[in-house]
Amino acid sequence: MKVLMAWLAGVLFGLGLILSGMTDPSKVLGFLDLAGAWDPSLAFVMGGALLVGSLTFPLIVKRSKSILGEAMRLPTATRIDRRLVLGGLTFGVGWGLAGYCPGPALASLAQGGIKPLLFFVAMLAGMALFELMEHMKNRSLTKPA
Repeated sequence: MKVLMAWLAGVLFGLGLILSGMTDPSKVLGFLDLAGAWDPSLAFVMGGALLVGSLTFPLIVKRSKSILGEAMRLPTATRIDRRLVLGGLTFGVGWGLAGYCPGPALASLAQGGIKPLLFFVAMLAGMALFELMEHMKNRSLTKPA
């Protein structure tokens, strides 16, 4: 049941991304072009997501288990640190250069084409590089002096 619900949630999310235009890099880049031919339509998509999140999050934080009985794992970090800022900047620059972020890139794979595939491969390489750097950092921290 958990796998089915995860699949259904993923399909619903992907369809929403496709229908909203977030899988079209030119639409995303038009939204990000504040100084040029700005396309505000994705602001409504994001506004809708913020509205749903702001209405449901207060209910979610009161729960200890999900609807399917899984433990709720909510973020505990409250500090804005250098890693968070650099990660956000890296994400934003990548989104601005490619017109994709991870969710829409995955949904775009279903539509075919070389650009989403290249982005997906680059995304996986970036994730692997991050994991390698984290592993090396943790290894150097635990190594006896």
